[in-house]
Amino acid sequence: TSLNKLAAGYHAMGAYEKAEPLFLRAKKIRAKALGEEHPDFAKSLNNLAALYLTMGAYEKAQPLYLQAKEIRAKTLGEEHSDFAASLNNLAA
Repeated sequence: TSLNKLAAGYHAMGAYEKAEPLFLRAKKIRAKALGEEHPDFAKSLNNLAALYLTMGAYEKAQPLYLQAKEIRAKTLGEEHSDFAASLNNLAA
């Protein structure tokens, strides 16, 4: 989505205070539009977790990464590359 792309741009520039509300808004929209078990909702969780990881807020990042992993396992299967990416994110 456009919100995610804009947030990702801010994240890349180090403007975390601008990125966070956009990632949160995108997550809320995807939850409402698609449901909290949809793979795209998992992407929103992953994006927000990546931001928190960059910010050093590990206690915020880990639960989001775990939730994204569980959604991807259920919806895509454990052989899918997005599930493998979730495992990688948790290991980082």
